[in-house]
Amino acid sequence: MKINIKRYNSETDLQEIQEFSLPFENSTLLDALNYIKIKLDPSLSYSAGCRSGVCGSCGVRVNETEELACSYKISEGDLIEPQNNLPVVRDLIVDTQKMLKFTRIAKAWSSENSENILVSEQQVALNEVQSDCILCGSCFSACPVYATNEDFIGPFALTRSWRYVSDVRENDVQEKIESIQENGIWDCTLCNECVPVCPQGIAPKQDIAMLRSKAGIMGFMDPNFSSGMSFGGGFLETFTP
Repeated sequence: MKINIKRYNSETDLQEIQEFSLPFENSTLLDALNYIKIKLDPSLSYSAGCRSGVCGSCGVRVNETEELACSYKISEGDLIEPQNNLPVVRDLIVDTQKMLKFTRIAKAWSSENSENILVSEQQVALNEVQSDCILCGSCFSACPVYATNEDFIGPFALTRSWRYVSDVRENDVQEKIESIQENGIWDCTLCNECVPVCPQGIAPKQDIAMLRSKAGIMGFMDPNFSSGMSFGGGFLETFTP
């Protein structure tokens, strides 16, 4: 079996697609990468961790689709590339700091709350799925908005924002909603590209839609439609200019 790997060295700024022959089939991509590094080319660089689809560190693109190397089963002629929208350090390793930076912009963390609040099972279920994020970066890599707006906060940070905005223990919802107005929820095209690539079954598109609804209730609106629409008392009002 033969697979192709897109390789890049930031020191030399050289990029090439290299073909490797493997003496086995029906293996995971991570096993194939380990074989190549041990038996064929020790200079091959990639990230890996748990080998169980839990840590998210082995995220790559296979045939232009985001995958976890430890879960994906290789096929003849596969093209393996580093994730999109992130700086490539070397070969399949990317720098995730850009992605994590947007969580700071979105204030996607739990704010201090001195009160002891009893959380029901129904309230836990509101953000239980979002809590399963493994930071693999697949949704970030799949997002097409970065082609036109590199400052877009993005599906990764916005779905994490909803995880805390929807938490009944959160006491800074207003601040979090304010932080995602510019280059945030209104810039998403709701194209759905981020949804099928999430290995945890999280739907960032749905979370962003929920954030838009929450923002509307709080009096925020899409600035692109400010000339023709306005929010009044939490309800959308339209008028003809």
